[in-house]
Amino acid sequence: MKTSRRNTFLFTTLSLTLVLALLINISFGQVAIPLKEVFKSLMGSPSEKETWQYIILNFRLPKAITAILVGMGLSVSGLLMQTFFRNPLAGPYVLGLSSGSSLGVAFVILGAGVLPSFFSSFLLSSYGIILASCLGSVLVLLLILIVSQKLRDTMSILIVGLMFSSFTGAIVSVFSYFSSAEQLQKYTFWSMGSIGNLSWSNISLLTVAVVLGLLLSLFTLKSLDALLLGENYARSMGMNLQKTKYTIIIATSILAGSITAFAGPIAFIGLAVPHLVKLLFKTSHHKTLFLGTLVIGSIIMLLCDAVSQMPGFEFTLPINAITSIIGAPVVIWLIINRKNRVV
Repeated sequence: MKTSRRNTFLFTTLSLTLVLALLINISFGQVAIPLKEVFKSLMGSPSEKETWQYIILNFRLPKAITAILVGMGLSVSGLLMQTFFRNPLAGPYVLGLSSGSSLGVAFVILGAGVLPSFFSSFLLSSYGIILASCLGSVLVLLLILIVSQKLRDTMSILIVGLMFSSFTGAIVSVFSYFSSAEQLQKYTFWSMGSIGNLSWSNISLLTVAVVLGLLLSLFTLKSLDALLLGENYARSMGMNLQKTKYTIIIATSILAGSITAFAGPIAFIGLAVPHLVKLLFKTSHHKTLFLGTLVIGSIIMLLCDAVSQMPGFEFTLPINAITSIIGAPVVIWLIINRKNRVV
């Protein structure tokens, strides 16, 4: 009962923090907007200045929603991978999905010049880059699923994923070597990640993908609890290990692949947030961890985005730089204090 009350208190506090982080995220930026005006605009009331309302509804609100979707999706997929591989340093991109997306985008940005102008102009548009990223991650997913049919050991799947990452990274390096400075600059900007360039239609597609991935993840929570004690124990409990493996891989692929396609590769969120949730809730029960990662992942992404906007300055820092600055010290601290981990 004491644990239940503690969790209720934590979730209530985190929910209020999420609302505050959302308001702060929308308020911060090159144009400072008072929190009171942000709240009024979100509630449908007219703002004091018409320009403030336009900025909130057309620029900052879509970006904040994207940050929440990215935070939830990457955090949950990181939790799935860390339990599935029983490796505290596994993340949402450990299967090579990010590398597959990067290969697709590299082919479009760095290699589109050799294609006819019609195809080149379409592929270099935002929709073309998203399509290329999706196709790249889907290709890696299919290869992972084919290989996993012949591998019973989850650690072997992890190694195969790392090999796919190395292979696709090498191809991207070859593309980069033969590309112009302008092409390299555009690819570099994409690789830094961005959550502020999505239209409402793009956000709708991303929302559908993230919700689908989260629903699939829900079906694996009971199995993940059993996997903590090893695959043999999970089999003895009557779990269909092969079906669970495919569900986890597909759920992670949908979450990580769709987010990379729309927002670029976002570092460290999927790696650090699950550990923070375990330390905060002091449990290995995946139903609690799942809900915790949803909320804390959203909060951290909103705050990272607020910091990246650099209030009072005329420039915006890459979101990947901020998440890495925050995430890297957390991971280092976790490695040093490994004996204190809950899981």
